Amino acid sequence: MSTGDIKYLIPADGDELWGLTVTGVGSQVITADEVYPPQNHPQGYFFDVEEGRVLDEFQLLYITDGEGMFTYGEPRVSQRIEEGKMFFLFPGVWHTYRPFENSGWKEYWIGFKGEMIDRLVASGYFSACSPVFDIGLNERIIDLYLKARDIANEDRIGAQPALSGIVMHLLGLMYYRQKSSVLHDEDIIGKVDKAKVVMRENVYENLSPQEVAERVGLGYSGFRKAFREYAGTSPAQYMKELKINEAKLLLATTNTTIKEISYHLKYDNPEYFSISFKRRTGKTPLEYRNFARIKKGAE
Repeated sequence: MSTGDIKYLIPADGDELWGLTVTGVGSQVITADEVYPPQNHPQGYFFDVEEGRVLDEFQLLYITDGEGMFTYGEPRVSQRIEEGKMFFLFPGVWHTYRPFENSGWKEYWIGFKGEMIDRLVASGYFSACSPVFDIGLNERIIDLYLKARDIANEDRIGAQPALSGIVMHLLGLMYYRQKSSVLHDEDIIGKVDKAKVVMRENVYENLSPQEVAERVGLGYSGFRKAFREYAGTSPAQYMKELKINEAKLLLATTNTTIKEISYHLKYDNPEYFSISFKRRTGKTPLEYRNFARIKKGAE
C-alpha cells in the first residue's frame, strides 16, 4: 500500500503578486503491483493513466527509487523514468506517467504557477519538448521538497514567498546539475549521492555504513574513501549528523518526549542520546527545546 504526505494549497489574495505561487507539494511511496495513482488526490489532480490529463499549472516530480514510464505531448513521446530523474509537467500539455507494476517508485512533487516560471520558459531555460532531467540522486533536492512540505503543512500567512523561493532553488539546482553532468567519475559520484539519499530516507533506521555501501553496490573500504572525498566526512559521521538534525527538528516542532526521540532515532538509550546531542550542539535536548520555543515565540 502506498504511503505519503500530500498538501494542496489555496493561495491567498495578493499571493500571485509575488510572481510565483505553489499549489501543492507532497511525496508518495508506491509499492509494487499497486494501482496508480492512489485515491488521495482531489478532482483536477487525480487522473486515469490510460487517458492521461492536462493541467493548468507546472509540476516538478523527482523519482528517488523504482522506475516507470512518462509519456507526454503531441505527437506522444515516451521516456523511461528511473531513480535520479526529474520530470517537468507543463500547463496545457497532455501527459501520463506511472511506475512499472513490478517496481513501484518513490516520488516527490511540487505544483506551481506564475509569471516567474512563465518568463523562464519563454526565455528558453525550460521546454515542454525536453521535460526530463537526469540529475542523479541528490540529498539537497530532497531536503528542499521536505522543507516545502513542512511550510505547506504549517500554512501560515506569508508561506507563499518562502515556497516560491524553494521552487526557484529546485529549478536552479535541476538546471545546474543537468548542464554540469560532464562525466567525471560520475559513477562514483552518483553512488555517493545515492548513499546520502539512502541515509536521509532511513534516518529512523539503524543502518550501518556497511549496509549503505552494500545498497549502492560498493565495497565498504572503497565506499568510505569515496564518501569522505566527495562529502568531506565519513559515512558514520554523516549519519550521526543526520540523526542530530532530525532530533533538532523534533525537539523544535513537536511535543515528542526526549525518551521517545531517542527511541525513534535508534540511540542505545536516552542518556547516550543526550550526551551525543550536547557534544554536537552545546545544549542538552531539553535546553535546545526550550531555546527553540523561546526563539519561535519571539518571531
